[in-house]
Amino acid sequence: MQHKARRITAQERGFTLIELLVVILIIGILAAIAIPSFLNQKSKASDAAAKELAHSAQVAAETYATDNSGDYTGLNQTVLNQYEATIQTTSGNNNAYISAATGTASGYTVTAMSTDGNTFSITRNGGAITRNCVGAGNVTNAVVGGCVYGTW
Repeated sequence: MQHKARRITAQERGFTLIELLVVILIIGILAAIAIPSFLNQKSKASDAAAKELAHSAQVAAETYATDNSGDYTGLNQTVLNQYEATIQTTSGNNNAYISAATGTASGYTVTAMSTDGNTFSITRNGGAITRNCVGAGNVTNAVVGGCVYGTW
């Protein structure tokens, strides 16, 4: 009986300290690679919400011009909200919002602000449409969230 118990214990060896340290080291390396990628996702989601809001404001501005014979004069945040009720025009509830909207006879500019402080603008000047962005702290020459060197 005692001989059988010794044989079972000899076959059930545990891991050595070196094996455990190697496993912990591998897990640490994988975590160091993965964690920065996950932390950046919140910023990307915040910027995506602002970009979507800017696009919704663009569609509302085009609808406004259609109702006014192609003239964008008088376009502002309140008008955009009247055309599309889901367009938020003031900060709050941790959501992106339209921080500025202006119209002229031949074009407009709508600007959305993300919760991270990045701004995304769509400008129509005649027939040309441009998209510009500025990172929080007026950063335009870098990749900041969804703003890549001043454009998106």
